[in-house]
Amino acid sequence: MSVKTTCAYCGVGCGIVATPTGPRTATIAGDPDHPANNGRLCSKGTHLGETIGLDGRLLHPMIGRKQATWDKALDLVAKRFRDTIAQHGPDSVAFYVSGQLLTEDYYVANKLMKGFIGSANIDTNSRLCMSSAVAGHLRAFGEDVVPANYSDLDAADLIVLVGSNTAWCHPIVYQRIRARCDAGAKLVVIDPRRTETADEADLHLPVKPGTDVALMNGLLAWCRDAGALDQAYLDAHVAAPEGFWDHLAEGYDLWSVAKTCDLPVADLRRFYELFATTPRTVTMFSQGINQSLTGTDQVNAIVNVHLATGRIGKPGAAPFSITGQPNAMGGREVGGLATTLAAHMGFAPDDVARVGRFWAAPTMASAPGLKAVDLFRAVGEGRVKAVWIMATNPAVSMPDADRVRAALADCPFVVVSDVIADTDTSAYAHVRLPAAAWGEKDGTVTNSERVISRQRAFMALPGEAKPDWWIIAQVAQRMGWRSAFAYDRPADIWREHCRLSTYQNDGARRFALPGHAARGNAEYDAMQPFRWDETPFADDRFSTPDGRARMVSVTQKPVAGTLDAWPMTLNTGRYRDQWHTMTRTGLSPKLARHREEPLVEVHPDDAARLGITDSGLARVATPQGDSLYRARVTPTQRPGELFVPIHWTDRNATGGRSGRLPRPLTDPISGQPGFKATPARIAAVASDWRGFLIVRDETPRPNCLWATRVAVPCGTVWDLAGNGDAAKLDALLPRGERIEAIDAARGTRRIAILREGRLAAALFVTRDGSLPPRDWLVAQLAEASAAPTLLAGRAPGVQVDRGPIVCACFDIGLNTILSTIADQRLTDVAAIGKAIGAGTNCGSCRPALAKLLATKGTTHAA
Repeated sequence: MSVKTTCAYCGVGCGIVATPTGPRTATIAGDPDHPANNGRLCSKGTHLGETIGLDGRLLHPMIGRKQATWDKALDLVAKRFRDTIAQHGPDSVAFYVSGQLLTEDYYVANKLMKGFIGSANIDTNSRLCMSSAVAGHLRAFGEDVVPANYSDLDAADLIVLVGSNTAWCHPIVYQRIRARCDAGAKLVVIDPRRTETADEADLHLPVKPGTDVALMNGLLAWCRDAGALDQAYLDAHVAAPEGFWDHLAEGYDLWSVAKTCDLPVADLRRFYELFATTPRTVTMFSQGINQSLTGTDQVNAIVNVHLATGRIGKPGAAPFSITGQPNAMGGREVGGLATTLAAHMGFAPDDVARVGRFWAAPTMASAPGLKAVDLFRAVGEGRVKAVWIMATNPAVSMPDADRVRAALADCPFVVVSDVIADTDTSAYAHVRLPAAAWGEKDGTVTNSERVISRQRAFMALPGEAKPDWWIIAQVAQRMGWRSAFAYDRPADIWREHCRLSTYQNDGARRFALPGHAARGNAEYDAMQPFRWDETPFADDRFSTPDGRARMVSVTQKPVAGTLDAWPMTLNTGRYRDQWHTMTRTGLSPKLARHREEPLVEVHPDDAARLGITDSGLARVATPQGDSLYRARVTPTQRPGELFVPIHWTDRNATGGRSGRLPRPLTDPISGQPGFKATPARIAAVASDWRGFLIVRDETPRPNCLWATRVAVPCGTVWDLAGNGDAAKLDALLPRGERIEAIDAARGTRRIAILREGRLAAALFVTRDGSLPPRDWLVAQLAEASAAPTLLAGRAPGVQVDRGPIVCACFDIGLNTILSTIADQRLTDVAAIGKAIGAGTNCGSCRPALAKLLATKGTTHAA
């Protein structure tokens, strides 16, 4: 029986139809009735069925390295938290939660910490991706309301993407943007990197990192001088501080902004003229704006322009913050951030009293708690002595992650709730609690446009795994608050959340869920997606004491120059087919193919100067730490700047640990770390040999200079490089019949291990020669008997190499696409899709296909 649920990945919030085909298998399709995606899915959503097995799952409570009963584990957690609070006070404990939690999970965790423990020391990994947007909304609107819907994209005549590689990070939204552009709308992309999204833009502005305030202040000054302000709207609905317009008088003219942002004057003028003359404009922004030491100011600089031109609360006109996680918005609604209380209320005395009455809370938090970076700093300093981490991996994802690891190692009591048994974070846990995974969860999530959808279970809970809300409620009951946390099902929590949203809410807060508190269990189970506050600010009323929006004076701060020891600027971000720390996407063989290794992207001029070769190894270092990467030399980078992905961990690579590199510095208002502009340096790293290891069964991470794990059908591949004697790798090979070929002159070793005639492992290493393509060898893992040409690395006769994967949805390689283009004389992306299907599902590879058509293809075009 098919089940309608919601995707586990980004904030687009796509609906999914899951049809179980076995206890741990299912077919996955887009829900044609869901308003967020109308049946389309990106590559990650398409291949969710490859990630729902039990590989690596935590299936039982663990105390230390020993399995424990739920009663024993929960009693221990409750006792240690209770004793810590009694001895050191409520602020000596903390929760660190996640946008992977459902709203019901978030609600119970927030209620326990802020209403019963009596501290606001609960923060979320959403702090790392969108808290600057929250702070900007609060300053401008008086409430954290995203004032846009996806339908605004359908009505816009100009779409401006700022700090967002939307084609990769939000592919379904990007296809909506492309459809509108095909109908005549213009697309401007503002991003230091020339990404796949920028490739399809009408105008790309490769802005200098950290200069977005100057760019937007200059735009505001241009609109004023061009007569593009909506003075009637300003007079009636917007308040500006005294001297607001005066602060634009110096440094924000066209030529000054072009110099500050390192942009051609002609391109900047084109953008300003386009914006000023296009009333229906949506400005969509993401991590490039938020993940900055001036992120909140950058958000308000964008919002200021929209308020001043009256481009808000109207179809096709809005500033639009798009979130990164599936339930970042739900966490914001219930108070999952340390800086908010609950239901869009803050820590004003009236709000504290109101929520306290509703919860009948014995010990209400009365002030904001520790934000993420400060929280782990407090753990390291011994001020927080017990921490509970839920559904996230801060030992990888936090800035200056080595310091976070040291803090966790010294913390007296660490609890981790997760679906995976061994993560970089759980290595420091005194107690590990097995949580429900996607496909087993039951509750709600809210997407970037405020649509609330049901996430439904279609598989039974494995082993002793339990929902997060149940785990939290059980600990709360054992801490002495049994009646306040006596929930039987997630519908009970949902109804309480809905009641709080309307409790003594006289309309001052736009977030409210009237009528939903009366829904019975059956109605909850059958809930259809719905949006709260259908058209925010269409009534020109804002959540401020006088009902007017606020312009915020923001000034471009000096951008720090490079230092002799750290002459480059490091940016971090996501890859198209991977997610966070790969605990889910890393299980999918198809998702691994697009980017099999963590790459550092470097401009050709920098590479030539530093002796870095394409596909060679390079070490990136910052004052916080260093990590090794495979180099990708590309003109899409600005000179002097580097880009690395965030996904790789100690569990799947010896390098790529990007969390070690950024500074633990934050925006002073939002507390969001600045991941986008870290002083850095890069150096080439030599290796004596390179190779790969293919294994059917799991093997420990190879102990060599470079090793990255890639999931493949029926097994695993490790890409390898190193120095010294490569023969030490033989210890990784399983037992079995061994066949090998050695060419001492070229330093080549090829070994295959057979069991009962089937391939169990293959190790290919070379010092000077070439390595064969791996696809055919990987396919041998599934064969009933090994081919006689194993050590040749290819089938008998002519073998076609399909090349690097470009279309992950349909597993189509670069060489296949190029030969199809040539053989059929194709001239557009649609024709490629018709011929072989590439680009017809999520569309995230369409920019790469367009580039192949334009350039006749290189391996880097994908």
